[in-house]
Amino acid sequence: MPSTSDVLPATRPRSLLSLAPVVPVVVLDDLAHAVPLARALVAGGLPVIELTLRTPVALDALRAIAAEVPEITVGAGTVLTPAHAEQAVAAGAQFLVSPGATPDLLRAMGDSGVPFLPGTATVSEVMTVLEAGVTEMKFFPAEASGGAAYLKAIASPVPAARFCPTGGITAATAASYLALPNVGCVGGSWLAPRDLLEAGDWAGITAIAAEAAALRP
Repeated sequence: MPSTSDVLPATRPRSLLSLAPVVPVVVLDDLAHAVPLARALVAGGLPVIELTLRTPVALDALRAIAAEVPEITVGAGTVLTPAHAEQAVAAGAQFLVSPGATPDLLRAMGDSGVPFLPGTATVSEVMTVLEAGVTEMKFFPAEASGGAAYLKAIASPVPAARFCPTGGITAATAASYLALPNVGCVGGSWLAPRDLLEAGDWAGITAIAAEAAALRP
């Protein structure tokens, strides 16, 4: 297991959990959607986007948003390997998110120089990440792993840990997570519905983003 000095960068970045109440988690299949989507989210009050590395256009989408929409903080999700971390940062990612955490991946994300949220789902995984000197993490898959009730239950035993729960959260359930003392934000895939993306309905996405931005307690 890497030590704290192995994982954390020399200068600690600002908290990812304070950027917005909801971090849009987006799977993009069409590169042409990247920039207008980012602009639509900013217009709705969400200046952050997590692009998952699940499609062939993901890295190019990162590059396009980083170059053309400087007012948004763009990050890479589904970071599974040290190579993913390196490629994402080279493409312009300003933060990294992983579904889980291994010693090598923790070290690589720490060496990346950008903020990162390693994924956790159990108390043992949370403690492992805390031992590495990392206090902010992803809770994934949130709903399948016990949801808001689970995070409420572990707030007292592991008070140092703060979370961005992601996975199965909806506009209707987000507030129950955001009310918890150990939750700073939630990740949401409902911000960019596939039908609105395909239709190019950027005004519709802006409206959804505005509703999400108003969830901050």
